[in-house]
Amino acid sequence: MLKQPTVNEVNEFLEIASDFEDPLEVIRESLSNAYDAGATEVEIQIRDRENGSDIVIEDDGEGMDERDLSSFFDLGNSRKTDSIGYKGHGTKIFYKSDKIVVNTAHEGTNRRAVMDEPWRKLNDRELPEYEVTESEVPSRSLGTRIRVENFRSGEGFDPSELTYNKIEHYLKWKTIAGSTAHFFGDGHREMNIRVDLDESIDDTQDFLKTNNRLDFPDEQLEPGDGDKPAAEMCKHYPPRELTVEYDGGETTVQVVGMVGGKDARNELPTYGKHSAQFGVWLAKDHIKIERINEALSHDNEFIHFLFIANCQDIELAANRESIRNKASPVFSAIEEEVDFYMSKVAEDPWFDDYLDSRRQGRYERRVDNESGDVTTRREEIHSRDRFEPSNRAEVLLGLQRAAAEYDDLDLSVEDYTPDAEVHAILDRNGNLQNAAVGQTLTELLETETPLETVDVVVCWERGDPTELREWERHGYFDGSIEVDSESNCLIYESDERHEIDLIELASLSEE
Repeated sequence: MLKQPTVNEVNEFLEIASDFEDPLEVIRESLSNAYDAGATEVEIQIRDRENGSDIVIEDDGEGMDERDLSSFFDLGNSRKTDSIGYKGHGTKIFYKSDKIVVNTAHEGTNRRAVMDEPWRKLNDRELPEYEVTESEVPSRSLGTRIRVENFRSGEGFDPSELTYNKIEHYLKWKTIAGSTAHFFGDGHREMNIRVDLDESIDDTQDFLKTNNRLDFPDEQLEPGDGDKPAAEMCKHYPPRELTVEYDGGETTVQVVGMVGGKDARNELPTYGKHSAQFGVWLAKDHIKIERINEALSHDNEFIHFLFIANCQDIELAANRESIRNKASPVFSAIEEEVDFYMSKVAEDPWFDDYLDSRRQGRYERRVDNESGDVTTRREEIHSRDRFEPSNRAEVLLGLQRAAAEYDDLDLSVEDYTPDAEVHAILDRNGNLQNAAVGQTLTELLETETPLETVDVVVCWERGDPTELREWERHGYFDGSIEVDSESNCLIYESDERHEIDLIELASLSEE
C-alpha cells in the first residue's frame, strides 16, 4: 500500500514565521513585493507599541488579484518563479502579530483581507483564518496598503534600535533598495522609498527618503593631499556578466564593484564597522545575501572591496539570511568563478598603487606623531626639577644612573622582562639577583607580586605610609610582611623567612 507523507500546516507556518526576528525584515519583504507589483512609490510607517510595533506599508503598484492575495497568505503557492519569494515564505513574517489588514486595489476591485490574532492562534496550534471583502473602485485606483499590528520582534530586540541611520543601512545592504540591477539594465525601474518613524523611536529627522539603487562614490584614481592620501581614492570595476558552466548546466553571474579608501567607503550608507559590511557579496535579485570574503587572498584586507556577484541560481534559506544550496555543483562553480575574477582585481596595478599610498600615509603619520611625542617628552624633561620615572623601564633607568653615581651601589641590569613575575635580573657585586620593579612598593603589593622568588625590590618611592601599615597589619597572602627602614629591607614570612633588599631610588636622589 502506497502512502503519502503529510504536513502539519500549523507547525510549518509557525516555524517559518519564527525564523524572522527583526521588524526590518517586514520592510525587506514589503519592498520586494511592491517592486514586483510595479510600484514607483512606497511609504512605510513604524510606530512603537507596548507589545510590539505597528507597521504600515503602502505602495502605488498594480495591486493584487484574488490569486495574488491568496499567495500572500498561503504557503508554497507563490506565482514567482526563480526570484526571491517564489516559495511564499517571506510574507509569513507578518504572522508574528496581533492583526494583519490588507487593502489592495486591482482592475476596478478593492479587496480587503483581515486576519485576527495570527500569532496567538499559531502558538495555540490553530491555523488562523482571514476574511476577504470586495468592493468596486475606479479602475485607475491601484496600490496596496498593509497594516501589521503589534509585530512581535525577537527576544531582546529594542525598538530604539530602529534609528533612521540603521534603517538606511539595512535598506541599502539587505533589501532591493540596494539593488545593483541598474548597472546591468535588466529592466531596472526606479522606486522611491519613504520611511516614517515614531518620534519615540527616532526624532532626529522627519522621515527617510531613498531609492532602490546602490550607487558607488565618485572615482578618484589618484592619491589625495594630506596625511591620508588613500582615504578618498576609489576605482569602479564595471559590470561584467560571467558565464559559469557546471556539471548539469550553465548559469550567469553578474559582477560589479569598487575598491576604495575609508573616506570613499563612508560615502555609502554604512553603519558600524566596515569589516561587517564590505567584501565580496553573493546576491539574488541583485539583493546582497551572504559574503564570501575567502575569494580575496589573505594578503588583501577585504574591507577595501565592495563587490556584488548576482546569480539567480542561488537558493536561499527561509529567512533570506543565508544561502541554502552551498553543497550543489552550481554553487561550487559560482564560487570558483568569483574567486578567479577577484584574483584579477587584486592583481590590478592600480590596487598596488592604492596600497602603496596607504602605507606611505601611515608611515608619514607615524613620523609626525613620533616627532610630536618626542617634543612633548623633551619639554617635560626641561620643566621638571628632578628625574621621576613613570614606568618600570624608567625605574631601571634611574637605577642605572644611581649605580653610576654611588660607588657602594655596584650593580647592573642584566635582563628585563616586564611581563614576567620576576621583572628583572641584576648583577650585584658579581652575584645575580631576582628583582621586582615598580614605581612604588605599594604598587608591587597591590599587583600581588610573588615575593618568594624575589631577592631585591627596586622602586622609586615606598608609597603611601598608611597603606604600608595596613599591609603590615593584615599581612600579605598567608604570610606576614614588615618594612625594616633601618636596614632597608622588606621582611616576608610565609613558610620561610625572606629578607628582601629594598632599593628606594628617590631617597638616593635626595642624598
